[in-house]
Amino acid sequence: MLGAASILALTGAGCAPKTTEAVPATPLAAAAPTADADMQAVLDQLAALGGKPIETLEPAEARKQPTPADAVKALMIKQGMSTAADPAVTTKDVTYPAGAGLQKARVYRPTGAKGPLPVVLYIHGGGWVIADIDVYDAGPRALAKLANAIVVSIEYRHAPEAKFPAAHDDANAAYQWVVANAAKWGGDPKKLAIVGESAGGNMAMTVAMTARDKGWPKPLAVVAVYPVADTSMETASKKAFTAAKPLNTPMLAWFFKHTLTSSDQASDSRLNLVSAKLDGLPPTTIILAEIDPLHDDGAHLADRLKAAGVTVDVKEYAGVTHEFFGMGSVVADAKAAETYAADKLKAAFGLSPA
Repeated sequence: MLGAASILALTGAGCAPKTTEAVPATPLAAAAPTADADMQAVLDQLAALGGKPIETLEPAEARKQPTPADAVKALMIKQGMSTAADPAVTTKDVTYPAGAGLQKARVYRPTGAKGPLPVVLYIHGGGWVIADIDVYDAGPRALAKLANAIVVSIEYRHAPEAKFPAAHDDANAAYQWVVANAAKWGGDPKKLAIVGESAGGNMAMTVAMTARDKGWPKPLAVVAVYPVADTSMETASKKAFTAAKPLNTPMLAWFFKHTLTSSDQASDSRLNLVSAKLDGLPPTTIILAEIDPLHDDGAHLADRLKAAGVTVDVKEYAGVTHEFFGMGSVVADAKAAETYAADKLKAAFGLSPA
């Protein structure tokens, strides 16, 4: 497997490749997949917002570009839908003690819910460089409602201002903080889970590994939505979707260029999860998008988890792209994925699906 060498080569900083054992990917369709009509409507709206290619920008400018969440909101307005927050969920913005100072967090709670509720730590995506808890508001909001759980979405330090492993350290600190404060929010500290998207899916897995290794209270479940898990740039999906939207393969190289201090870090098992010690982890759900350069990352991770004896459920959604999770208001498969994730969480918590 090619690690940081191939990643950094794409950004013009090449170095000698390192190899490890490859893992077969779930085969992709022979013909190039196409986006479903509702997914394509979001992609068209994103293009209409006129953003510049992220991989051509400096991080400060990249953070100013329109996001898929902006496209969803614009499409909702275009379709005559309300963009007001769902009153079924209330939120409170707080801070937590991260690895270096305070970071923002948002606590989502089902309106009117009574009794100790399960608690979910949610970690947003953005390649460790862009995005925040506002961009990734829809996913945790939907999960709070559908799983009838308290969901705590956390911010973390971003690269290149704070390079790897700063974000991972913050995520670990956030988990300890959630464990300590679950009862304060009306949560049950014995019913904990972790959910993450993309880079956040990577960190959700690493937090679970840290909890295992340090003897922290063990999460009952992990849900990793199209996680970063295999730092090779030679997977079939990374080769197939070099020009995909809203995430393409050059963007992945750009994220790693800004996140890593050295090419050797790409082999760190906190990033390259397929090389990590995975036994002893809680039941894990992996959600994949068909049109996504990270598709095979999740497929490879699932294979490794199964080989390690971990209970794994994998669900792939055809005709959708990276970032589809959280688009349930306008994309049918996104709504289905949100419900699927919530049902997996409820099962882990010993609750009946909706």
